[in-house]
Amino acid sequence: MAGLALTGVGTPASALERLVLRMPFLETSITINLGEAETVDQLLRSSPDLEDLRAASGDRLSNLLEGIFLAPLPPETRSFLEGSTGQPLLEQVLQSAVALVQLEGVEADTSGRMLTDALIRAERNGQATVLGLLREMPGETATIDISRVAFIASRLIRNTEQGRSLVKAAPVEPFNSSLQARLRGAWSRREIQVSVPHRQEPLRTLVLEPQRNSNGRLAVISHGLWDDPESFEGWGEVLASAGYTVLLPDHPGSDFEQQKAMLSGDRPPPDPEELTRRPRDVSALIDAVASGRILRNQSLNTDAVAAIGHSWGGTTVLQLAGADPTDRKMLSRCSDLEDSEGNMSWVLQCSWLSTIREAGAADPRVRAVVSVSPPLRLLFDPASSRSLSGKVLLISGTADWVVPSGPEAISPMRETKAARHGHRLVLYDRANHFTPRSFRGDPQPAAIGALLLAWLNEQLDVSGSVTFSGGGWGDPEQRLVDVSDRL
Repeated sequence: MAGLALTGVGTPASALERLVLRMPFLETSITINLGEAETVDQLLRSSPDLEDLRAASGDRLSNLLEGIFLAPLPPETRSFLEGSTGQPLLEQVLQSAVALVQLEGVEADTSGRMLTDALIRAERNGQATVLGLLREMPGETATIDISRVAFIASRLIRNTEQGRSLVKAAPVEPFNSSLQARLRGAWSRREIQVSVPHRQEPLRTLVLEPQRNSNGRLAVISHGLWDDPESFEGWGEVLASAGYTVLLPDHPGSDFEQQKAMLSGDRPPPDPEELTRRPRDVSALIDAVASGRILRNQSLNTDAVAAIGHSWGGTTVLQLAGADPTDRKMLSRCSDLEDSEGNMSWVLQCSWLSTIREAGAADPRVRAVVSVSPPLRLLFDPASSRSLSGKVLLISGTADWVVPSGPEAISPMRETKAARHGHRLVLYDRANHFTPRSFRGDPQPAAIGALLLAWLNEQLDVSGSVTFSGGGWGDPEQRLVDVSDRL
C-alpha cells in the first residue's frame, strides 16, 4: 500500500479504480476494486476476489483491510511531504518504492509532488485515509508484483547469511571477568554548547570525564541518522570509567530533533551537505579542546584522538580517518535496483551523490577508529584503506537488515585485504542495527564496551590496560567474533 502511494505525475485525468496484486509463484492475482466504497464491507462486496477470501477467513480479513485502508493518515503527513518534496533523500526512497508498483499509462515521479497533491485532494474530500489517497492517484489500474517483494526479501537473506556462516565457523571471544570490574570507575557528566564555524547553531555536546586516573586521552562518539548522543552514553561510560575523556556531539542536521521537525513539516530531510558537516563537527570539537576553549583544565593529547561512530556516525569517523569518498560506484550502481548487494542503506548513500566529491574530511589527529554498522559500500574508494591515519575496527551485526554485514562489512574487508594493514572486523552475532547501542545508566555495561576499550587502548598505546590483541574483550551474554583472518 505504501509503495503504491509513491508514484504518478500531474493532475490525474481519472481516479485510480483498481489495485492488482500479482503473485506469479501462485500463478494468480487478486483485484481490489477501489470504486466509491466508503467501508470495508462495500470494498469486499465490490471485489469478488476479496469476497472469496472473506468467506475463507471470516472476520479476520475484514479487520485486516480496515486497518490498512481506513486508518487515518497521521496529521503530519501532508506537512512532511510538502517540506520534503524534491529532496535527494526522499527521491531515493520514492525511487525504491516506484520499483514495486506499475501504474498503467502514467510516468513515475520521484519528487513527491504528485503524492502531496493526491493527499491534498483526499483531505479536501474528507478522506485522509489510505483508501482516500489511493483514489486520488492517477491512472486506472495499479499493479504490485508480489514477486518483487520476494526478491527483496531473498536478497536481504543472502546479504546477511555470510556473516552468520562466519560466526558459526569461528571461535567466540572469551569474557574476562576482571575486565568487567574495570568498567565501574567514577566519572562526571555535563552538557555544554560549543560554537563551530560551519553551523549557525552551536553543538550540544555531552561530556563524560573521569573523576580520577585520567589517561589523558580524548574520544569522540558520533551518533547515527535521527539519533542522539544519549543512545551511546553507555559506550562513553565504559571509556570514562577507564580514564578516557569522552565527547558526544549532537549533529543538528541529522539528529532526533531534526527528525521530529521533519515529520511535522518544519524542516526538510537531511541534505547531502550534512555528509561534510558531520566530520567537521568532530574536528571542530578537537580544535576546541586543543585551543583550550573547552576542557581547559584537562591535559589531553589532541594529536592522537579516538573516534567512534554508529551507522552514519560510523561513516563519519571513516571520513575522519582518511577514507576517500568517490562517486564511481554510486554512478554505476545507484540506478540498478536489481543489484545483488542492494540494501536499505543505499537509499541514504545514493542521496549523497551531489556532494560526494567535497566529502573528504581527513583529520590526521584521529588515530584510533571504531566504526559500528556504517553505510560504506558505495561511498569510499577501496584503495584508501591502505593509507588511513588510524587503524579501524569495524563491527557489524549478523541480523542487521538496515546495513547488512555482507555487502557493507565483509565484502569491503575481503576485497581490500584490510586485515593485512591492521584493520579488523568483529561480527556481533544476532545483533540488528540498533542492538549495539547502550544508554545512560543501563544496568549492564555495553556489550561491546570492553571491545571498544580494548581497541582504543591498543591503538593509542595506553599502558597497563587491556588490549585487543590480548583478548578477553567478549561479553558474557552476547557472541562477539573476530573474523578478520577468515575472510
